[in-house]
Amino acid sequence: MICRLLIVLVRIYQKTVSCIMPARCRFYPTCSDYTIEALRRHGIVTGLYLSLRRICRCHPWNPGGTDPVPEPKTKKKKHEKN
Repeated sequence: MICRLLIVLVRIYQKTVSCIMPARCRFYPTCSDYTIEALRRHGIVTGLYLSLRRICRCHPWNPGGTDPVPEPKTKKKKHEKN
């Protein structure tokens, strides 16, 4: 529920603030698209962590480029010993 609310807030940002400002994103996908994808794939805690980490990398000294959302880590099954 909170995750959906955050996605709606990002969409509102995209439709209002982002349209007013010139496109200057260093990364593909944009930080707002990255945030939505991270929230959908990883949930609220990890999704917000990944999004904030990405936003912190957005500065003039970073060359940018393609930066996809990482795949969720799968839980390893513990192997039983004989």
